[in-house]
Amino acid sequence: MALRFCHHGDSRLNIVRLFHTARHLKPVQVSNRITRRYTRLRPYKGGMPELALPARHWQTYAPVAPSLMVDGLAHFLNESGPLYGWENPARSKLWLYNLHYFDDLRAKGAADRGEVHRELIRQWLQGNPPFTGTGWEPYPLSLRIVNWLAWLLAGNAPVEGMAASLVQQAHALHRQVEYHLQGNHLLANAKALVFAGTCFQGKAAERWLRQGLRILDEQLGEQVLADGGHFERSPMYHGIILMDVLDLIQLGQLYRSADIACRLPRLRDTAGVMASWLGGLLHPDGQIPFFNDAALGITPPPRAILEYAGRMGAATQRLMEGSIQHFDVSGYVAVRARQQVALLDVAPVGPDYLPGHAHADTLSFEWSLFGQRVLVNSGTSEYGLSPERLRQRGTAAHNTVVVNGMDSSEVWSGFRVARRARPFDVNLGRAGECAIVRASHDGYRRLPRRVTHSREWRVLPGELHVKDQLAGRFRSAVAYFHLHPDVSIASGQHGFELTLANGRRCTIAIRGGSAAIEPSTWHPEFGLSVPNKRLAVTFDQPVVETVFRY
Repeated sequence: MALRFCHHGDSRLNIVRLFHTARHLKPVQVSNRITRRYTRLRPYKGGMPELALPARHWQTYAPVAPSLMVDGLAHFLNESGPLYGWENPARSKLWLYNLHYFDDLRAKGAADRGEVHRELIRQWLQGNPPFTGTGWEPYPLSLRIVNWLAWLLAGNAPVEGMAASLVQQAHALHRQVEYHLQGNHLLANAKALVFAGTCFQGKAAERWLRQGLRILDEQLGEQVLADGGHFERSPMYHGIILMDVLDLIQLGQLYRSADIACRLPRLRDTAGVMASWLGGLLHPDGQIPFFNDAALGITPPPRAILEYAGRMGAATQRLMEGSIQHFDVSGYVAVRARQQVALLDVAPVGPDYLPGHAHADTLSFEWSLFGQRVLVNSGTSEYGLSPERLRQRGTAAHNTVVVNGMDSSEVWSGFRVARRARPFDVNLGRAGECAIVRASHDGYRRLPRRVTHSREWRVLPGELHVKDQLAGRFRSAVAYFHLHPDVSIASGQHGFELTLANGRRCTIAIRGGSAAIEPSTWHPEFGLSVPNKRLAVTFDQPVVETVFRY
């Protein structure tokens, strides 16, 4: 990792930031970064494994949206580009990754695009020689191996050279598993190795399978928390991992005598708690909230994932009106009351050694009213190292409090976090029909006066109260409330008035602060920026209360 130092002061700050980032890494993350530099990939030259497909066919129960267009273009991340532009310099790295995934093989209407898919596979085989280019990096390798094998398991005849390429791809993945990244990447690697090791027969396939199952057995216990949440605390990646588990269950059902079938009880239990977590954190519109890196359209719709879980025999919990669900290990709270749903973030930003998808959003929340989203975090529209990526990760892009113009967690670069906020004193209770949630975090204790932010939510019929308190001296503090683009806001004699898309109204009263309406942007999908408004509440005293009434 290289840092450019402008002057002595910046140098010292960068060293401190780097120290607080790197000190949490696992030894294997450091050692694997070193060994990867000296690992040369060579073609597999042993006994060629044979493809062994079962009589029963793969079923695509939760298809993704199609990405191939009739005019010969591919459409990813709200951008279109040449279908066979495997290394197109005009496209982002993430866009090219998607091109190499081959997700369209398992998309809606895939059966009607069989010849298009066969030609796409032929073109990939011709345009991507072994071990060179984006397509041979371990993450696109992992997703493509599964998609190609699922396509074959669905009853499609192999394209000439496809099986031999799959052997080389599995061999390449086996040699460059992403131990340096860990997390969802490592599970994707394991899933692909299990698929390849199960669908092929031979000594090499046995090695892939052993490696994949070892990682899977270890990582499921570490990454899926006791309350069902994925440990990276991103609802989007939670959906991705849940789909991975469900695909492994289906693989075990197709290969009843294979090693993966022995793990079906554990996989079903894991899928059950993960599905319950996902179902518990959905808005009334059936979609995920935007905590940490999260965007719509990357996974199938959550309802389709939950239906897939049911088909795979995963038991899930049912939601109840008027309930408080506390996912106490992952750190989220869902309050469902009359006409409103509040989803609260009282979570750490992620595992200490892997905060790459974290935002500085501690004690943020999202709120739906009358079935429509009203308060939204700003979402995620891009990866990479741009200033916009950093802004979207910052505290001001979320429904929480910025102190002295700083982020509650030190997000930097594209996927780095130095000192990070940690929530504490999380309490839930009821007073009659009023649900009360309280929490604090220490993200601003690094300031000279060691400021602590505490927040209390009170959800009661017809009202939502948000009370923010800062302990310690501060220069400035602003609580932000970002509105869904379909919600309009106007200032009035006694505060502010919101008008929802369905015409329903809500008033906002503020005590202890002064507020202004500001322009902002919402990013519900990659490559998408939608203008919206936010309410910026400036603290005039240490305690500010914002009251929503409808």
